[in-house]
Amino acid sequence: MLKIAWSPIYKYQLPEGHRFPMEKYDLLPEQLLYEGTAGNENFFAPAPVEEAVILLSHEADYWQRLKNQTLAPKEIRAIGFPMTETLVRRGAHISGGTIQCAQFAIEYGCSMNIAGGTHHAFSYKGEGFCLLNDIAIAANFLLKKGLSQKILIVDLDVHQGNGTAQIFSNEPRVFTFSMHGAKNYPARKEKSDLDIGLPDKTEDREYLKILKATLPPLIEAIQPDFVFYLSGVDVLESDKLGRLSMSLEGCKARDRFVLESCKNYRLPVAVSMGRGYSERLATIVEAHANTFRLAQEVFF
Repeated sequence: MLKIAWSPIYKYQLPEGHRFPMEKYDLLPEQLLYEGTAGNENFFAPAPVEEAVILLSHEADYWQRLKNQTLAPKEIRAIGFPMTETLVRRGAHISGGTIQCAQFAIEYGCSMNIAGGTHHAFSYKGEGFCLLNDIAIAANFLLKKGLSQKILIVDLDVHQGNGTAQIFSNEPRVFTFSMHGAKNYPARKEKSDLDIGLPDKTEDREYLKILKATLPPLIEAIQPDFVFYLSGVDVLESDKLGRLSMSLEGCKARDRFVLESCKNYRLPVAVSMGRGYSERLATIVEAHANTFRLAQEVFF
């Protein structure tokens, strides 16, 4: 059964005019239920991650400043959200959701988090709308519990997973692979284990050619036993911040290839949805919904 993490806290109320599309966190599960891709039995409300687990990935001083709402104004500006206690709780629930998704993926093959993909959160700071790094937290949880020995993170958001790269820079049991827009945010990239920077306006054919030439040999080389997949839809040509030129069908083909590769190699995969900033909210929801439809098709 496909298990999907979702909580009402995911749709956090931002000030009017804020560019982050929080509405998708309600609209996406509604769409999946309406069309029959998922039923109520597929969804679960994640528990917040425990502090001890957060501290496997984030420095105690940063976590205390975050929890106690004592971040400096400069730190808050880098994150991009007005800081509140509820926002921090939201991050804890999202991270808890990705941990539970990882456990469900081990049981069922694949599991999905409606939110997550907060890959700009470093061990010691947040930025780019990311407070806590949900995939890093879940990966370290699996390692700590002995549920995985070698993890592959496939980050296909249009922005480099700089925080994830920093957190695992000295962790040989986690391989970070980021394929992103070369000239997009962040201006200063960290060093993943494998970075592929794509030129502006990269279209479906070239994107998929590179991905298909990269992922299977990578899996063969590092022999992971678990995959985290960040399936951001800001690769679309319609995305206001993306700078690539992929179509909805190209984005869907990307997801199909990643999910089928995991299935063919018998690798459990936990999927975090990442970002999307297309002008039409319906385009964002449709692109994300495709990932869930494919998970059902490929794994169940």
